[in-house]
Amino acid sequence: MVTCKNLYDNENMKQISEMGQYKVFEHHRDMSVIPETAMSAYFASKMNVRRRQVLVELAGGSCIVQGGLMQWTAGQVQLTSGIKGVGDFLGKAIGSKVTKESAVKPEYKGQGLVMLEPTFSHVLLEDVSKWDGMVLDDGLFMACDGTVEQKVVARGSLSSAALGNEGLFNLCLKGKGIAVLESPVPREELLEFVLEDDEIKIDGNMAIAWSNSLKFTVERSSKTLLGSAVSGEGLVNVYRGTGRILLAPTTR
Repeated sequence: MVTCKNLYDNENMKQISEMGQYKVFEHHRDMSVIPETAMSAYFASKMNVRRRQVLVELAGGSCIVQGGLMQWTAGQVQLTSGIKGVGDFLGKAIGSKVTKESAVKPEYKGQGLVMLEPTFSHVLLEDVSKWDGMVLDDGLFMACDGTVEQKVVARGSLSSAALGNEGLFNLCLKGKGIAVLESPVPREELLEFVLEDDEIKIDGNMAIAWSNSLKFTVERSSKTLLGSAVSGEGLVNVYRGTGRILLAPTTR
């Protein structure tokens, strides 16, 4: 039996969210500073620039973690590579090149704790079952339940992806379970659109997650070249169909 002191009762490390087997902690102040960095650390904390960490409480289940993101484990926790053979490894290696994710995502199983490395990004906990396949922008995946299926999907045509300043392929999460994602903005600033046979047009790559059921294209903001020129918008990313979109409106 392992007992970890100064974790759940740490006055500087506050739990800010929880879902399933995941807890998100936030370090309210950077306590490990020197005189030369004390001022910048103080104002960083006032502006919500803080380190955040994800704790996984395994109780017989499993979680898949982005490669290199584990900080420590405690208890009867077993690590597997998640690779089922040479063919599986080659497929994941190719997928990692186009999605900016690690080729090998280790899987942790058993009874115990898994702590992930701290990040200054904001952390989102999402129920994958509420999405019709959850497609992620590049580099946002942190972890997910072992029951969640991971696939590489094409965003759209090569020309649309290039014109929209987007990657051609993205990681898609399907099935039942919880996903842990990094976000450039806190949940309070994210806009969530629910589309029912409709469309949304976005000037830039501000969508961080969307349903795989949506069709992605890049189009002129107006039906005419003159209209696009007058509006000053030019090309926009268009998502059509039925599904959901998470949009980060305060970052570009």
